[in-house]
Amino acid sequence: MGSTVQAAALSGLSLAIQRRGIWIGRRQLFVRFAGQAETAQMYTDHGLARALERTLESSKVHSICVSGRDPLANAEFVAAALGQVASTVPVMVDSDGQRPESLAVVHPAVSMFQVTLEPPLGSTILERAVDFLGHVVALGRDHAVTIAGTDHASDADYLQIVEHAHRISPRVPVIIHPGPAAERGGLDRRWSVLLGEALRCHSDVRVVARLAGASTMM
Repeated sequence: MGSTVQAAALSGLSLAIQRRGIWIGRRQLFVRFAGQAETAQMYTDHGLARALERTLESSKVHSICVSGRDPLANAEFVAAALGQVASTVPVMVDSDGQRPESLAVVHPAVSMFQVTLEPPLGSTILERAVDFLGHVVALGRDHAVTIAGTDHASDADYLQIVEHAHRISPRVPVIIHPGPAAERGGLDRRWSVLLGEALRCHSDVRVVARLAGASTMM
């Protein structure tokens, strides 16, 4: 008897430049799960695997990025599809770290787990993201924390995430993206001071403006 076919709703596959996070500036093949307001197309795991292989045969990319709305809600689908792809291109899963239970299923097919958080955060969301990061560390998988800044986040909101990340993984790369207003207007002294404070507790923190433009995607 054959294995069960998995299926999920995707907003599609796209070739674009990563605009944020640990692999910012890399050309990636994006697999994006559809949000509520997005037009979705149903893929089976086999159909997605074949689509990925066709694109990888014709286009040069650094990596595959699995992202969009709650990608690890479909961990079995992701694992089944990636398990059928012959390419050795690295795979990154970019999520909010709210599904640590998914890692047992998906981790063999993933090269990099990026936890992306938008401050300010509720305590439950942060605790669950930290739990997710701890599971990734235990599995020995590469990982990064990206703080997708907002205009209403305080310095304390950013530093809280850095401190929690350090407690779980002392050498994890932490990328801070300022809020949209700061990115548009240019970074002022606040960000140098904030980075100095973050480096007091964690050695690998960087402040980077997100890329913008039609050829980029998160």
